[in-house]
Amino acid sequence: MRYHIDTIPVWDVAKLDGECLLCSLERKTELGEAERYLGASVMEPDVRIRVNDKGFCRRHHAMLFTMSNRLGHALMLESHTIETRRRLAKPFAEMKKAGEQLQASGFSDKLNGKNKAATEQLLKQAKEIREISCTCVMCETIAENMRRYLHTFFHLYQQDTEFRKRFSDSKGLCLPHMGQLLEVAAEELGPKELGAFAVMLADLEKQNWTAFRRISPGLSRSLTTGLKRKAGRTARMRWNGRPTRCGAGPSGRNRSGMRICRKNNLFLRAA
Repeated sequence: MRYHIDTIPVWDVAKLDGECLLCSLERKTELGEAERYLGASVMEPDVRIRVNDKGFCRRHHAMLFTMSNRLGHALMLESHTIETRRRLAKPFAEMKKAGEQLQASGFSDKLNGKNKAATEQLLKQAKEIREISCTCVMCETIAENMRRYLHTFFHLYQQDTEFRKRFSDSKGLCLPHMGQLLEVAAEELGPKELGAFAVMLADLEKQNWTAFRRISPGLSRSLTTGLKRKAGRTARMRWNGRPTRCGAGPSGRNRSGMRICRKNNLFLRAA
């Protein structure tokens, strides 16, 4: 079949012998987004507007800070800080007003409900501040790309027999991504195809969890051997998905001893 810009990344990670191909795809997407935000897009007005509005989460701030373009990260951080200060002006003023009202309250204010109203105002501002601090433009972009890739997965699964066979022979998926894939399967597949896919996925996961049990005794002892380390690593990936490795520096290695494969935009364990 003919490949296009969406199918190529899915095929690339399907060829890797990993614990979860969607975890590999998510890592690849995240690194690509980090490099994009620190590249020429730093000076693009539409990108700066989105960054000023959403900002970055703690993890992605750490990731961007330890990459090669610290000046670009500093420029985005400065303009986002200015925008955040502007947005926080109203919540801070309302907080101060409600706080002063509570400080000066008496017994009658408790009876007539003024104290309750002031407390509710404080909780309202707390919610608004939390919403301002919990947004991340990279997380949102990665989530949008992953939703598109999940639909692309089923396009390949239906149209490409080689891809379908490779997935059925793989190690399956982590639990979070398995749930996401089943949800999209209900949208993309008809009743019979959905039933066949569910049976195949259940058998695949059961087979791989059974295989995992052969190395799981290493979890209950000191992780000193390669087999035991593999058991712990596999368990984390199976249950929660593989965590994204952050902190990649210009040298190609990050602080956790990983190196970056620039060719495939994947994180690989250093030898």
